[in-house]
Amino acid sequence: MSSDNKIKVLWFSNTSANADEYFNSELKGTGGWLKALDQELQKHVDLHIAFYSREDKVFQYKQSYYYSLKWKLSVFNKIKERYFGFVFDKEDLDRYLLIINEVKPDIIHIHGTENSFGCFIPYVKIPVVVSIQGNITVCNQKFLSGFEKKYLRVKARSFSSLKYFFFPRSFLQSFKLFSKMHTRELNNIKYVNNIVGRTAWDRRITSIMAPNSIYYHNDEILRDSFYHHKWLPIKTSKTILFTTNGNTIYKGFETICEALYELNKLGLNCQWNVAGINSNDLIVKLTKKKLKDKYPKEGLVLMGNLNEKELVAALLHANIYVMPSHIENSPNSLSEAMMLGMPCISTFVGGVGTLISDKVDGILIQSGDPWCMAGAILELINNQDYAIELGRNARQTAVKRHDKGKIIYGLIDIYKDILTNKKNNLRKA
Repeated sequence: MSSDNKIKVLWFSNTSANADEYFNSELKGTGGWLKALDQELQKHVDLHIAFYSREDKVFQYKQSYYYSLKWKLSVFNKIKERYFGFVFDKEDLDRYLLIINEVKPDIIHIHGTENSFGCFIPYVKIPVVVSIQGNITVCNQKFLSGFEKKYLRVKARSFSSLKYFFFPRSFLQSFKLFSKMHTRELNNIKYVNNIVGRTAWDRRITSIMAPNSIYYHNDEILRDSFYHHKWLPIKTSKTILFTTNGNTIYKGFETICEALYELNKLGLNCQWNVAGINSNDLIVKLTKKKLKDKYPKEGLVLMGNLNEKELVAALLHANIYVMPSHIENSPNSLSEAMMLGMPCISTFVGGVGTLISDKVDGILIQSGDPWCMAGAILELINNQDYAIELGRNARQTAVKRHDKGKIIYGLIDIYKDILTNKKNNLRKA
């Protein structure tokens, strides 16, 4: 342990966590919860964080130490990655081991199974714990839940980037990449002895993928603003629906477009605000191509990426939150809406059933069913008291689930338990 008797923890993370402030940038979209966890955990442990960035750099910011790794793919490998689904795996193994040797942590914590960090697990004699975020293997299985395979070849040319103007993007590259990534994920996760998860779904899938692992439950801290605001019913001339989505093929964007089309047919005055998607994104082109005349001609507002402050403001001015994805573990966007106390509708996929109890603190519907989605929205429009009750219950559930103190001390207890059982948790060399 470090000299002040704090546990020395080394994270390997997909995001820069709180170092984004050091780089004078804002996280927009995923990863904000790791920043929040970094901010709280660094008060209690000796925290070191390794991540990929645009430069090689080691620095301290506030109470955490950061190890920024620059991507060093050769031009040849970059071409393979883009066109043939090349997956980066052991190419940086020596760099990972160098950081581990330099830090000499008591415990290593890898955030996510979809990355290349897991490749070093067989080579270290330090206890390793892996947090489950999503799961590429299942996402790969669900990749084409909303679209037929022919749509993978549809391309979108970006006029804001010379790279994507001359080399337009399609989801075919992503599909090839996922196919390779899930092989890497299955290979690396089988070496994991300690897993941190938060839903019945991730507990069940890891009991198969990592059958020798010990499973620990610990929830996630949300971004700070969501603890300090509360949704209140608002009177608007139209019903404002809200979804945080992304330029991803399996996130259900096509379902909300179909549902809005059905609501418009009924003559309902609805506006569906979608954060995380721009009008020139590939998923928009695909959805228009698939739905043709059923792509909504009015009421759909694509807001693009919003920062934390902008997102909170947009949610507080909406009436209903809808999560349409075909696969998720525990989507932070849904948890954030629940924390605000919004009436929430979500597809019953992955780990969502652990977050929401149907008709208690939200409504669960079948994935890919726009008619049921539209019907659930209509149900809440016609019964505002019920909608308010669901939102109130959602907030109560989220406040308990995302309690910062419970999560921080719970994670520290997990670290301590793994270190106490150190001999049982180490792989044989």
